Amino acid sequence: MPLKILGLNHNTAPLEIRERIVFAGPEIPAALSEVQALSGVSETVLLSTCNRTEFYLMTDDAGQAALKDWLLGARQLDEGFHNSLFLLEDAEAIRHIFRVACGLDSMVLGEPQILGQLKDAWREAQDAGALGSDLGRLMQHTFSVAKKVRTDTEIGSSPVSVAYAAVHLAQQFFAGFTKHTALLVGAGVTIELVAKHLRRREIGRLFVANRNFDRARNLAGEFGGYALPLSELEGTLPEADILISSTASPDPIIGLEAFEKAIKARKRKPMFACDIAVPRDIHPDVAKLDDVYLYTVDDLDKVVLEGQDSREAAVADANRILDDEIHRYLSVQRARQSVPTINALREHADSVRDEVLAQALRRIGNGADGQEVLEYATAAMLKKLLHHPSVKLREAGESGDEDLVAAARKLFGLAD
Repeated sequence: MPLKILGLNHNTAPLEIRERIVFAGPEIPAALSEVQALSGVSETVLLSTCNRTEFYLMTDDAGQAALKDWLLGARQLDEGFHNSLFLLEDAEAIRHIFRVACGLDSMVLGEPQILGQLKDAWREAQDAGALGSDLGRLMQHTFSVAKKVRTDTEIGSSPVSVAYAAVHLAQQFFAGFTKHTALLVGAGVTIELVAKHLRRREIGRLFVANRNFDRARNLAGEFGGYALPLSELEGTLPEADILISSTASPDPIIGLEAFEKAIKARKRKPMFACDIAVPRDIHPDVAKLDDVYLYTVDDLDKVVLEGQDSREAAVADANRILDDEIHRYLSVQRARQSVPTINALREHADSVRDEVLAQALRRIGNGADGQEVLEYATAAMLKKLLHHPSVKLREAGESGDEDLVAAARKLFGLAD
């Protein structure tokens, strides 16, 4: 089965489309199971983040077409959705996976979180029984390449993330954070990183709201903040000068009415809000309010990031490593393709040897001369081994198949 990648990301689709096909939580094993059941699909890894939903597949053309149809049905999409999809195969697919793992294809160049997300996708595919030997080898090689790129280039210098970019953007609205209050919605890895960046910038007060109150309490406690359940989110919203949200909710959890009430309570004091969730946590109509400056994950690529120049300079070095690693991986894969033929050739030779040896032993048992038996055995073995190649070479000569004749001379090391 050939390697294919089918999906969309921040380069091919806007947020409004990406958020419609995000897979999270229990949806992932269910999706893997359904895709594996499609005719023509033998292996699947599903990577779904705020910036991309990509299926890494071992499949034929029929499986590829079946996956497109499945996506249309599973997410109730129209035919226009096809314009946002991209398809990569073979070497280009390998390059893409390597680039994703290294952070070269990320919205924020060099961000390190994507490698962890890719490893999570690999483990989920393993657990779902969707990972076979081919994709398994590719993923292991991908992790090795990502480590090499981050070790041997400056792509990982001045590490950044979507969380860092969100806080960096908030800095453009406030001279400092010490007199301001931040409200974080969610308690995952991204919100934890946001909290770290805010604490480094000496945020005045920090609230963490989450559906699971214990997780909110643990995270808030780590950074000297206050925890609250989502049920109290609306009542705390007027306190927030900075609101950053990143949950896995399939629907918006903060609506227009809640913001209107908060702005009124704040006496129209401006609020910075950054929704880095996909699907979005904040209703898009909130952006129409005069006193709320709402940004989404797609706005973060406009942020000027510290160290960006040094990472861009490292891209050329990283691409050279990728070229070498793609060549090495493909060489190993091509070598693997010859293994069944080599094994079959050895089994055939062993079979001939066993047959001739049995005949030679019978002759010796019947009292035949040892030298005569050796001459018989070696001649018989040569005849049996060379019979089929000789027939095919005669046929090649008769038909003018010079390539086969040349290949035989090269295979057996014969002088030209």
